[in-house]
Amino acid sequence: MDQRVKPAPHEIRRARADNPKTRERDLAAQLGISEAELIAAHCGDGVVRVEPRVNDLLTGLEAVGEVMALTRNESAVHEKIGVYDKVVTGNHNAMVLGENIDLRIFPKVWAHGFAVEKRDGGDIRRSLQFFDAAGEAVHKVHLRPASNLYAYQKLVAELESPNQESMVAISEGVAISEGAISEDGLESEAGPSYAPADVDDLRDRWSRLTDVHQFFGMLKTLKLDRRQAMRMVGQDYAWLLDNDAVSAMFHHAAEGEMPIMCFVGNRGCIQIHSGPIKSIKPMGPWLNVLDETFHLHLRTDHIHEVWAVRKPTKDGHVTSLEAYGADGKMIIQFFGKRHEGESEREDWRFLAENLPRIPSPTAA
Repeated sequence: MDQRVKPAPHEIRRARADNPKTRERDLAAQLGISEAELIAAHCGDGVVRVEPRVNDLLTGLEAVGEVMALTRNESAVHEKIGVYDKVVTGNHNAMVLGENIDLRIFPKVWAHGFAVEKRDGGDIRRSLQFFDAAGEAVHKVHLRPASNLYAYQKLVAELESPNQESMVAISEGVAISEGAISEDGLESEAGPSYAPADVDDLRDRWSRLTDVHQFFGMLKTLKLDRRQAMRMVGQDYAWLLDNDAVSAMFHHAAEGEMPIMCFVGNRGCIQIHSGPIKSIKPMGPWLNVLDETFHLHLRTDHIHEVWAVRKPTKDGHVTSLEAYGADGKMIIQFFGKRHEGESEREDWRFLAENLPRIPSPTAA
Protein backbone atom coordinates (compact mmCIF):
# COMPACT_ATOMS: atom_id res chain seq x y z
CA MET A 1 0.00 0.00 0.00
CA ASP A 2 1.21 3.53 -0.69
CA GLN A 3 0.77 6.42 1.72
CA ARG A 4 -1.85 8.36 -0.21
CA VAL A 5 -5.23 9.05 1.37
CA LYS A 6 -7.51 6.09 0.86
CA PRO A 7 -10.75 6.65 -1.06
CA ALA A 8 -14.01 6.86 0.87
CA PRO A 9 -16.60 4.08 0.46
CA HIS A 10 -18.70 6.13 -2.00
CA GLU A 11 -15.57 6.74 -4.11
CA ILE A 12 -14.78 3.02 -4.08
CA ARG A 13 -18.32 2.20 -5.22
CA ARG A 14 -18.05 4.76 -8.02
CA ALA A 15 -14.74 3.26 -9.16
CA ARG A 16 -16.32 -0.19 -9.15
CA ALA A 17 -19.25 1.08 -11.25
CA ASP A 18 -16.87 2.78 -13.68
CA ASN A 19 -14.74 -0.38 -14.06
CA PRO A 20 -17.25 -3.25 -14.07
CA LYS A 21 -14.95 -5.74 -15.82
CA THR A 22 -11.84 -5.12 -13.72
CA ARG A 23 -11.11 -7.90 -11.24
CA GLU A 24 -11.58 -6.91 -7.60
CA ARG A 25 -7.97 -7.64 -6.70
CA ASP A 26 -6.67 -5.50 -9.58
CA LEU A 27 -9.08 -2.63 -8.91
CA ALA A 28 -8.16 -2.61 -5.21
CA ALA A 29 -4.48 -2.37 -6.14
CA GLN A 30 -5.23 0.55 -8.49
CA LEU A 31 -7.09 2.34 -5.68
CA GLY A 32 -4.35 1.72 -3.12
CA ILE A 33 -6.60 -0.35 -0.85
CA SER A 34 -6.98 -4.00 0.10
CA GLU A 35 -9.52 -6.26 -1.55
CA ALA A 36 -11.39 -6.54 1.77
CA GLU A 37 -11.82 -2.74 1.83
CA LEU A 38 -13.17 -2.82 -1.72
CA ILE A 39 -15.75 -5.46 -0.81
CA ALA A 40 -16.68 -3.79 2.50
CA ALA A 41 -17.49 -0.52 0.70
CA HIS A 42 -20.47 -2.33 -0.87
CA CYS A 43 -22.06 -3.47 2.43
CA GLY A 44 -25.81 -2.96 2.03
CA ASP A 45 -25.47 -3.06 -1.76
CA GLY A 46 -25.16 -6.74 -2.57
CA VAL A 47 -22.71 -7.39 0.28
CA VAL A 48 -23.41 -8.63 3.82
CA ARG A 49 -20.61 -8.73 6.37
CA VAL A 50 -20.36 -12.17 8.01
CA GLU A 51 -18.32 -13.30 10.96
CA PRO A 52 -15.32 -15.48 10.07
CA ARG A 53 -16.36 -18.32 12.40
CA VAL A 54 -14.53 -20.99 10.47
CA ASN A 55 -15.91 -24.06 12.24
CA ASP A 56 -19.53 -22.89 11.85
CA LEU A 57 -18.83 -22.02 8.22
CA LEU A 58 -17.39 -25.43 7.36
CA THR A 59 -20.16 -27.42 9.03
CA GLY A 60 -22.79 -25.18 7.40
CA LEU A 61 -21.25 -25.54 3.95
CA GLU A 62 -21.81 -29.30 4.02
CA ALA A 63 -25.54 -28.68 3.36
CA VAL A 64 -24.88 -26.23 0.51
CA GLY A 65 -23.72 -29.03 -1.77
CA GLU A 66 -21.68 -28.45 -4.92
CA VAL A 67 -19.65 -25.23 -4.92
CA MET A 68 -16.33 -23.94 -6.21
CA ALA A 69 -13.60 -23.46 -3.57
CA LEU A 70 -10.87 -20.93 -4.35
CA THR A 71 -7.58 -20.37 -2.56
CA ARG A 72 -4.83 -18.16 -3.92
CA ASN A 73 -1.65 -16.29 -3.28
CA GLU A 74 0.03 -13.55 -5.31
CA SER A 75 1.15 -15.95 -8.05
CA ALA A 76 -1.24 -18.92 -8.13
CA VAL A 77 -5.01 -19.42 -8.07
CA HIS A 78 -6.35 -22.89 -7.16
CA GLU A 79 -10.02 -23.69 -7.87
CA LYS A 80 -11.83 -26.93 -7.05
CA ILE A 81 -15.44 -27.90 -7.73
CA GLY A 82 -16.99 -30.26 -5.21
CA VAL A 83 -18.67 -30.42 -1.81
CA TYR A 84 -17.41 -29.58 1.67
CA ASP A 85 -17.57 -32.94 3.37
CA LYS A 86 -15.45 -34.88 5.87
CA VAL A 87 -15.04 -31.66 7.86
CA VAL A 88 -12.73 -31.70 10.87
CA THR A 89 -13.19 -28.60 13.05
CA GLY A 90 -10.59 -27.03 15.32
CA ASN A 91 -9.56 -23.63 16.64
CA HIS A 92 -5.89 -23.91 15.63
CA ASN A 93 -6.28 -26.16 12.60
CA ALA A 94 -9.39 -27.21 10.69
CA MET A 95 -9.66 -29.50 7.68
CA VAL A 96 -11.93 -30.48 4.84
CA LEU A 97 -11.01 -33.96 3.59
CA GLY A 98 -13.50 -34.51 0.76
CA GLU A 99 -12.73 -36.23 -2.51
CA ASN A 100 -12.53 -32.96 -4.44
CA ILE A 101 -12.35 -30.18 -1.84
CA ASP A 102 -9.30 -30.83 0.35
CA LEU A 103 -8.27 -27.97 2.68
CA ARG A 104 -5.96 -27.28 5.61
CA ILE A 105 -7.18 -24.16 7.42
CA PHE A 106 -5.65 -21.91 10.10
CA PRO A 107 -8.72 -20.14 11.56
CA LYS A 108 -6.86 -17.50 13.59
CA VAL A 109 -5.69 -15.88 10.34
CA TRP A 110 -9.29 -15.35 9.13
CA ALA A 111 -10.23 -11.80 10.14
CA HIS A 112 -12.99 -10.52 7.81
CA GLY A 113 -15.84 -12.19 5.92
CA PHE A 114 -18.49 -11.16 3.40
CA ALA A 115 -21.41 -12.73 1.54
CA VAL A 116 -21.35 -11.19 -1.95
CA GLU A 117 -24.04 -11.06 -4.63
CA LYS A 118 -23.16 -9.79 -8.12
CA ARG A 119 -25.52 -9.46 -11.07
CA ASP A 120 -24.22 -11.08 -14.25
CA GLY A 121 -26.80 -10.36 -16.96
CA GLY A 122 -29.96 -12.04 -15.75
CA ASP A 123 -28.12 -14.19 -13.21
CA ILE A 124 -26.91 -13.52 -9.68
CA ARG A 125 -23.50 -14.86 -8.71
CA ARG A 126 -23.15 -15.59 -5.00
CA SER A 127 -20.00 -16.14 -2.97
CA LEU A 128 -18.57 -16.15 0.53
CA GLN A 129 -15.22 -14.33 0.73
CA PHE A 130 -12.77 -14.30 3.64
CA PHE A 131 -9.70 -12.15 4.26
CA ASP A 132 -6.83 -11.85 6.73
CA ALA A 133 -6.12 -8.86 8.96
CA ALA A 134 -4.30 -7.07 6.13
CA GLY A 135 -7.33 -7.47 3.84
CA GLU A 136 -5.69 -10.14 1.66
CA ALA A 137 -7.95 -12.92 0.36
CA VAL A 138 -7.64 -16.16 2.35
CA HIS A 139 -10.44 -18.32 0.88
CA LYS A 140 -13.56 -17.93 -1.26
CA VAL A 141 -16.58 -20.16 -1.87
CA HIS A 142 -18.56 -19.60 -5.08
CA LEU A 143 -22.02 -21.06 -5.54
CA ARG A 144 -22.85 -23.09 -8.65
CA PRO A 145 -26.15 -23.94 -10.36
CA ALA A 146 -26.38 -27.19 -8.35
CA SER A 147 -25.82 -25.45 -4.98
CA ASN A 148 -28.58 -25.54 -2.36
CA LEU A 149 -29.59 -21.87 -2.23
CA TYR A 150 -31.77 -22.30 0.86
CA ALA A 151 -28.89 -23.85 2.84
CA TYR A 152 -26.60 -21.04 1.67
CA GLN A 153 -29.04 -18.30 2.73
CA LYS A 154 -29.54 -20.01 6.11
CA LEU A 155 -25.78 -20.12 6.62
CA VAL A 156 -25.37 -16.44 5.71
CA ALA A 157 -28.13 -15.52 8.19
CA GLU A 158 -26.40 -17.52 10.95
CA LEU A 159 -23.04 -15.87 10.28
CA GLU A 160 -24.32 -12.34 9.65
CA SER A 161 -22.40 -9.77 11.67
CA PRO A 162 -24.12 -7.02 13.69
CA ASN A 163 -21.52 -4.68 12.16
CA GLN A 164 -22.57 -3.79 8.61
CA GLU A 165 -20.43 -0.67 8.22
CA SER A 166 -18.96 0.02 4.79
CA MET A 167 -15.43 0.37 6.13
CA VAL A 168 -13.17 -2.31 7.55
CA ALA A 169 -10.24 -1.96 9.95
CA ILE A 170 -7.06 -3.14 8.26
CA SER A 171 -3.85 -3.98 10.11
CA GLU A 172 -1.16 -2.44 7.93
CA GLY A 173 1.93 -4.57 7.58
CA VAL A 174 0.23 -7.80 8.64
CA ALA A 175 0.34 -9.57 5.33
CA ILE A 176 0.84 -12.94 3.73
CA SER A 177 4.56 -12.18 3.58
CA GLU A 178 4.87 -13.08 7.27
CA GLY A 179 5.01 -16.75 6.47
CA ALA A 180 4.82 -19.48 3.88
CA ILE A 181 2.34 -22.31 3.69
CA SER A 182 3.14 -25.83 2.58
CA GLU A 183 2.20 -29.35 3.50
CA ASP A 184 4.56 -28.94 6.46
CA GLY A 185 2.58 -26.08 8.03
CA LEU A 186 3.00 -22.35 8.61
CA GLU A 187 6.62 -21.37 8.81
CA SER A 188 8.51 -18.14 9.34
CA GLU A 189 10.37 -16.55 6.47
CA ALA A 190 12.09 -14.09 8.81
CA GLY A 191 15.51 -14.37 7.20
CA PRO A 192 18.84 -15.75 8.41
CA SER A 193 19.05 -17.87 11.52
CA TYR A 194 20.45 -16.33 14.68
CA ALA A 195 23.48 -18.62 14.62
CA PRO A 196 24.89 -20.69 11.78
CA ALA A 197 23.29 -24.12 11.79
CA ASP A 198 25.59 -27.11 11.65
CA VAL A 199 25.36 -28.90 8.29
CA ASP A 200 26.08 -32.29 9.84
CA ASP A 201 23.33 -31.75 12.43
CA LEU A 202 20.90 -30.72 9.67
CA ARG A 203 21.74 -33.79 7.56
CA ASP A 204 21.46 -36.08 10.56
CA ARG A 205 18.05 -34.70 11.55
CA TRP A 206 16.85 -34.72 7.93
CA SER A 207 17.93 -38.35 7.47
CA ARG A 208 15.91 -39.38 10.55
CA LEU A 209 12.58 -37.88 9.42
CA THR A 210 9.77 -40.44 9.37
CA ASP A 211 6.91 -38.12 8.24
CA VAL A 212 6.84 -35.01 6.01
CA HIS A 213 4.99 -33.14 8.77
CA GLN A 214 8.09 -33.34 10.97
CA PHE A 215 9.95 -31.11 8.53
CA PHE A 216 8.73 -27.79 9.92
CA GLY A 217 9.64 -28.80 13.47
CA MET A 218 13.15 -29.60 12.31
CA LEU A 219 13.51 -26.19 10.65
CA LYS A 220 12.18 -24.43 13.73
CA THR A 221 14.61 -26.25 16.02
CA LEU A 222 17.55 -25.32 13.80
CA LYS A 223 16.29 -21.72 13.26
CA LEU A 224 16.43 -22.18 9.49
CA ASP A 225 13.99 -21.15 6.83
CA ARG A 226 13.10 -23.65 4.15
CA ARG A 227 15.39 -22.43 1.39
CA GLN A 228 18.38 -22.04 3.71
CA ALA A 229 18.00 -25.69 4.68
CA MET A 230 17.71 -26.82 1.06
CA ARG A 231 20.85 -24.92 0.09
CA MET A 232 22.79 -26.44 2.98
CA VAL A 233 21.67 -30.05 3.11
CA GLY A 234 23.28 -31.38 -0.07
CA GLN A 235 21.99 -32.52 -3.44
CA ASP A 236 21.09 -36.00 -2.28
CA TYR A 237 18.19 -34.33 -0.43
CA ALA A 238 17.49 -31.09 -2.37
CA TRP A 239 18.52 -29.89 -5.80
CA LEU A 240 17.76 -26.84 -7.90
CA LEU A 241 15.82 -27.24 -11.15
CA ASP A 242 15.43 -25.12 -14.25
CA ASN A 243 12.57 -22.61 -13.85
CA ASP A 244 10.69 -24.30 -16.69
CA ALA A 245 10.56 -27.53 -14.69
CA VAL A 246 7.00 -26.88 -13.45
CA SER A 247 5.66 -26.49 -16.97
CA ALA A 248 7.58 -29.58 -18.12
CA MET A 249 6.22 -31.56 -15.16
CA PHE A 250 2.63 -30.58 -16.01
CA HIS A 251 2.97 -31.70 -19.61
CA HIS A 252 4.65 -35.01 -18.73
CA ALA A 253 2.07 -35.72 -16.02
CA ALA A 254 -0.80 -34.96 -18.40
CA GLU A 255 0.64 -37.11 -21.19
CA GLY A 256 1.20 -40.02 -18.79
CA GLU A 257 -2.16 -39.55 -16.98
CA MET A 258 -0.13 -39.43 -13.77
CA PRO A 259 -2.08 -38.46 -10.62
CA ILE A 260 -0.34 -35.67 -8.75
CA MET A 261 -0.96 -33.56 -5.65
CA CYS A 262 -0.91 -29.79 -6.13
CA PHE A 263 -0.76 -27.47 -3.08
CA VAL A 264 -1.48 -23.73 -3.26
CA GLY A 265 -1.76 -21.73 -0.07
CA ASN A 266 -1.49 -18.56 1.93
CA ARG A 267 -1.19 -17.90 5.66
CA GLY A 268 -4.78 -18.95 6.33
CA CYS A 269 -5.54 -21.82 3.98
CA ILE A 270 -3.91 -24.55 1.89
CA GLN A 271 -5.95 -26.06 -0.96
CA ILE A 272 -4.97 -29.40 -2.48
CA HIS A 273 -5.76 -31.13 -5.77
CA SER A 274 -5.17 -34.89 -5.87
CA GLY A 275 -5.55 -36.66 -9.18
CA PRO A 276 -4.59 -36.50 -12.83
CA ILE A 277 -4.46 -33.32 -14.89
CA LYS A 278 -5.47 -33.15 -18.54
CA SER A 279 -6.03 -29.77 -20.18
CA ILE A 280 -2.88 -27.58 -20.00
CA LYS A 281 -3.38 -24.13 -21.58
CA PRO A 282 -0.55 -21.57 -21.50
CA MET A 283 -1.73 -17.98 -22.01
CA GLY A 284 0.86 -15.21 -21.82
CA PRO A 285 2.64 -15.48 -18.45
CA TRP A 286 -0.12 -17.76 -17.11
CA LEU A 287 0.06 -21.54 -17.15
CA ASN A 288 -3.52 -22.80 -16.81
CA VAL A 289 -5.02 -26.17 -15.98
CA LEU A 290 -8.65 -26.23 -17.14
CA ASP A 291 -10.08 -29.59 -16.11
CA GLU A 292 -13.64 -30.51 -15.20
CA THR A 293 -13.35 -30.06 -11.43
CA PHE A 294 -9.90 -28.43 -11.16
CA HIS A 295 -8.69 -25.09 -12.47
CA LEU A 296 -5.21 -23.73 -11.76
CA HIS A 297 -3.78 -20.38 -12.89
CA LEU A 298 -0.03 -20.01 -12.29
CA ARG A 299 2.12 -16.97 -13.08
CA THR A 300 5.24 -18.68 -14.43
CA ASP A 301 7.02 -15.32 -14.73
CA HIS A 302 6.84 -15.04 -10.93
CA ILE A 303 8.86 -18.25 -10.48
CA HIS A 304 12.38 -17.43 -9.30
CA GLU A 305 13.54 -20.88 -8.15
CA VAL A 306 12.29 -24.45 -8.43
CA TRP A 307 13.58 -27.09 -6.03
CA ALA A 308 13.17 -30.84 -5.94
CA VAL A 309 13.18 -31.95 -2.30
CA ARG A 310 13.54 -35.50 -0.99
CA LYS A 311 12.26 -36.27 2.52
CA PRO A 312 12.54 -39.64 4.27
CA THR A 313 9.34 -41.18 5.66
CA LYS A 314 8.49 -44.50 7.25
CA ASP A 315 7.18 -45.55 3.81
CA GLY A 316 10.39 -44.60 1.98
CA HIS A 317 11.41 -41.16 0.78
CA VAL A 318 8.97 -38.84 -1.00
CA THR A 319 9.88 -36.16 -3.52
CA SER A 320 8.31 -32.72 -3.85
CA LEU A 321 8.65 -29.99 -6.46
CA GLU A 322 8.54 -26.51 -4.90
CA ALA A 323 8.41 -23.19 -6.79
CA TYR A 324 9.46 -19.96 -5.05
CA GLY A 325 9.10 -16.29 -5.92
CA ALA A 326 11.85 -13.68 -5.86
CA ASP A 327 10.80 -12.80 -2.30
CA GLY A 328 11.66 -16.34 -1.16
CA LYS A 329 8.09 -17.41 -0.43
CA MET A 330 6.65 -20.64 -1.79
CA ILE A 331 4.20 -20.21 -4.67
CA ILE A 332 3.17 -23.82 -5.30
CA GLN A 333 4.18 -27.35 -4.32
CA PHE A 334 3.68 -30.77 -5.94
CA PHE A 335 3.91 -34.43 -4.96
CA GLY A 336 2.96 -37.66 -6.66
CA LYS A 337 -0.44 -38.74 -5.38
CA ARG A 338 -0.13 -41.17 -2.49
CA HIS A 339 -1.91 -42.14 0.70
CA GLU A 340 -0.47 -42.65 4.17
CA GLY A 341 1.22 -46.05 4.31
CA GLU A 342 1.95 -46.10 0.56
CA SER A 343 5.34 -45.75 -1.12
CA GLU A 344 5.94 -42.95 -3.58
CA ARG A 345 4.84 -43.59 -7.15
CA GLU A 346 7.76 -44.74 -9.28
CA ASP A 347 6.63 -42.70 -12.30
CA TRP A 348 6.49 -39.51 -10.22
CA ARG A 349 9.90 -40.19 -8.68
CA PHE A 350 11.41 -40.84 -12.10
CA LEU A 351 9.90 -37.61 -13.47
CA ALA A 352 11.06 -35.48 -10.52
CA GLU A 353 14.58 -36.89 -10.64
CA ASN A 354 14.95 -36.34 -14.38
CA LEU A 355 13.73 -32.77 -14.78
CA PRO A 356 16.54 -30.45 -15.94
CA ARG A 357 18.83 -29.40 -13.08
CA ILE A 358 20.99 -26.33 -12.64
CA PRO A 359 23.98 -25.92 -10.32
CA SER A 360 22.89 -25.44 -6.72
CA PRO A 361 23.92 -22.21 -4.96
CA THR A 362 25.99 -22.48 -1.83
CA ALA A 363 24.39 -21.99 1.57
CA ALA A 364 23.41 -18.38 2.26
